[in-house]
Amino acid sequence: MTQPLMNTTIEGFPCRRGKVRDIYDLGEQILIVATDRISAFDVVLPTVIPHKGTILTRLSEFWFNRLSDITSHHLIKVIDTSLPHPLEPYSDQLRGRAMLCRKAQVVPIECVVRGYLAGSGWKEYQQTGSVCGIKLPTGLLNCDRLPEPIFTPSTKAESGHDQNISFEQAGQLVGLDTIRSLRDKSLAVYQAAFAFALQRGIIIADTKFEWGWCDQDLILIDEVLTPDSSRFWPAASYQPGQDQPSFDKQFVRDYLQDLCNRHLWDKTPPAPALPPDVVNKTSQKYIEAYQHFTDHSFEPA
Repeated sequence: MTQPLMNTTIEGFPCRRGKVRDIYDLGEQILIVATDRISAFDVVLPTVIPHKGTILTRLSEFWFNRLSDITSHHLIKVIDTSLPHPLEPYSDQLRGRAMLCRKAQVVPIECVVRGYLAGSGWKEYQQTGSVCGIKLPTGLLNCDRLPEPIFTPSTKAESGHDQNISFEQAGQLVGLDTIRSLRDKSLAVYQAAFAFALQRGIIIADTKFEWGWCDQDLILIDEVLTPDSSRFWPAASYQPGQDQPSFDKQFVRDYLQDLCNRHLWDKTPPAPALPPDVVNKTSQKYIEAYQHFTDHSFEPA
């Protein structure tokens, strides 16, 4: 069985490392490698989550393929059985967790679509009755379904937190025509994915998309509809007015928040290591999300 992967080392290509992904510039294309790193509160933890990178890659591949009739995307293929010639020596690092992708000029806006009132949206609503400048009905509860999905853009921060901004502010950053296209495309993708997910017993409460320009076309890039970029709730147990169980890293957040509450960590690097039970529970949640959506069992490489 492949060992969990914290970092990749591929010689001869420029590399940019994100919180989870290592992105290599191959010239005309890019290689996006999902490691097993995990972050919480914008800090990368020293503990890896087994199978996480493979799950993120396979789920993104599933969604890119399923949504291809709605939008173009950057995925060329997942590196699985055969590797491009210069990458052959690195099969142990790449197989099953790397995507060969078209290059795109990234639009510097995080495109968040919310179908339910949760997270930072719920906190803002409690204070202002609005989310990112969008006025909402009074009396909504935590995790309530919104009358219709809303598009709430945010800035793309290289480090630290993304900042929620209004539609008008986003338009000032990227242009009014561009932000309108981003809104329409993001809502269309969310609504299609939401309808499919509900058939599989999952509520997509909210999600984050990234887009880029490629050959004068806005295409879907990065990851799509994974537990890292979305809130997935079991539909069978959904009940507004309370936090929902989810298919993501909530076990990690809860463990770390407890440390913060006890003044054992202050949400700044270095982060503490995770205990085995939190690691195992989190890994299983990612696997469950994959299996629910794809209707396939997960077979580790």
